[in-house]
Amino acid sequence: MHPAMTLYETDFYAWVQQQANVLRTEEFEKLDLPNLIEELEAMALRDRRELTSCLIVLLMHLLRWQYQPTPQGRSQPRSWLNTITTQRHKIELILDDSPSLRRELSARIDYAYPRACLQASRKTGLSLTTFPSACSYTQEQILDHAFFPTAA
Repeated sequence: MHPAMTLYETDFYAWVQQQANVLRTEEFEKLDLPNLIEELEAMALRDRRELTSCLIVLLMHLLRWQYQPTPQGRSQPRSWLNTITTQRHKIELILDDSPSLRRELSARIDYAYPRACLQASRKTGLSLTTFPSACSYTQEQILDHAFFPTAA
């Protein structure tokens, strides 16, 4: 191992265990603060990215539910229902674990919606202009397990 390399760079799992032990024993002077700060910030970004990813998938399926022609377009409605339900559960878990992300929900929906439209367009073959330019679902509807948009 190169002398300048740290445990953080060579064995992340061992580094995490070491840092946890340092905290547990309150030997704060031994903390690897620069890397610890970087990892904590990365954890917060991961939660936000996961929330956004779930919103994209959920919104895409809600759009498909609403705009894909029936009955042949909804050839897999049970699969769509399962995906919608799963994404709503994942979002609930994320928001339960990180309630402060609720403050970002509106911004995350605004970010996710055009990406969901693009995916819905590609999956359905419908023109991107088929879908509203702004999300027509409220936050409450998006998170409501009983909400399914009516066909367009």
